[in-house]
Amino acid sequence: MPIEQPTAKKMPVNKMPIAEALRTVQRPTFLGITFDDAMHYFFRGNATVSILVLFLIVIFLFKEGGGFFSQNVQNLEIYRKAGLEYVDIVRTRVDNHRTLGRFLGELRTKQLNLLHGDESALAGYDAAVERFSVTIDEYQGFVSEYTEVATGIKEKFKIGLDMEVAKQNFQREGKFEESGKIVIPEIDFATETQIFRDSVPQIKVIDEKFHTEVNASLESFPAMPSVELQPQLEKFKELVKLHQEDVRTMEKSLTEWNWQKPIPWYETFTSFIFGRNWLTASFWQDWYGIIPLFVGSLIIAILSIAIAVPFAIGAAIYVNQVATRHEQNLIKPYIEFVSAVPSVVWGFFGIAVVGQLIRTVSELGVVSWVPFFPIAERLNIATASCLLAIMAIPTIFSLAEDAIQNVPNAYTESSLALGATKFQTIWIIMIPSALSGIVSAIILGLGRVIGETMVVLLCSGGRIQIPDFSKGLGIFFQPVHTMTGIIAQEMGEVANGAIHYRALFMVGIVLFFISLLLNYAAQQVVKRYKISIG
Repeated sequence: MPIEQPTAKKMPVNKMPIAEALRTVQRPTFLGITFDDAMHYFFRGNATVSILVLFLIVIFLFKEGGGFFSQNVQNLEIYRKAGLEYVDIVRTRVDNHRTLGRFLGELRTKQLNLLHGDESALAGYDAAVERFSVTIDEYQGFVSEYTEVATGIKEKFKIGLDMEVAKQNFQREGKFEESGKIVIPEIDFATETQIFRDSVPQIKVIDEKFHTEVNASLESFPAMPSVELQPQLEKFKELVKLHQEDVRTMEKSLTEWNWQKPIPWYETFTSFIFGRNWLTASFWQDWYGIIPLFVGSLIIAILSIAIAVPFAIGAAIYVNQVATRHEQNLIKPYIEFVSAVPSVVWGFFGIAVVGQLIRTVSELGVVSWVPFFPIAERLNIATASCLLAIMAIPTIFSLAEDAIQNVPNAYTESSLALGATKFQTIWIIMIPSALSGIVSAIILGLGRVIGETMVVLLCSGGRIQIPDFSKGLGIFFQPVHTMTGIIAQEMGEVANGAIHYRALFMVGIVLFFISLLLNYAAQQVVKRYKISIG
């Protein structure tokens, strides 16, 4: 008879999930709130406050900057109604003529260098230059005379605006008797600007005389003593012909000029976004064009990133893949310590050391063959970019090193097991695998550079002008101004609510959107990077 084996008693299985089981554990409470709940509310409250603060900042930016466009419409309207626009059409001719005169001056300097300072050979050339220069004299006289007329009309308009503001203030304070005493004079722009319309026949006479005298002056230019400079003289003559065509086009603009022509709604926007002049506190006309500030910020950012990326990425690869533990403990803290140095200290260092060093090097005889050496300004794009590159290295280094660290070890081990060298593994396996993270590090470093204020304010030169791109690489040694620098420089000097005040907020809004775009791009790259290694 088979012996019946005893069976083991089955224990009941607890099918309750671990997370639910942990929640059933009794925890100490205070007023019915557990410690975990308190931490949950604390961190959620911090996140809520951060979002709320960011929301309020955005609202404040748009509230203060949004009124710029309506004020700029009025700014452009008085520019037209007072006749400033009419005078500027003629002034443009004078400015273009002076630019051509500078071209002749540079050509003379080149010729004089080739002649080793012998000015006697340039007597005929100098006489032709003088003959060309005086052809613009009548335009200059016209501009001087009608500038006073236009500014007088504008001044009357501004006085009326000030009286209107004073009247509104009295009414707001309940002083209706004082308010009634203020009588705002009406300006008859049709009568005031009649003098400009009457001057059109005079301008046409001056134009004909100008064309005749310019053609005669071009014929008086002798051949250049140095044959290699003759093509530049021919180029000058071609530019003069284009200048004459512009004068004929401007004559049509003067004939059709109308002070009553309305300002299109989009012009106040395009004059800011695409405007090439940022001119404030001018007796003539204020312009708020962001292009020179944007170009200055962009060139400095590109050059600084171009300098920083090789050093930062190279250091990240070395520290993570090649350096010993002792070297890692030495290099990494020192690089990250750079971010702790105040930006104003870097600015002073740029003024006292970097800028002076760059100018001194440009004056050395061994680099005299460089076309744009020696440089005249020690505070320029290159000076600011070198300092910003140093400041961007810690950001790019830390993020790139983390990206390389997150590459699975199996990739490296497999490469080495197949016989690849350490360098081949780094170049072919590690860098491509971490490329998305490295790119996001560069993008965030770019955002760090664009948002910097003190260094660019102290070291970029502060000239609100688009660099001369015809100089080639020489543009990197020209002074510029930036969007962050203009806000820091001018915000403390403007009246609250003035058009200048609101224009600076508009610059801040542009910076906000640039930073938003860069951060969004970095997040998308990081997201792709996480998916690729997931």
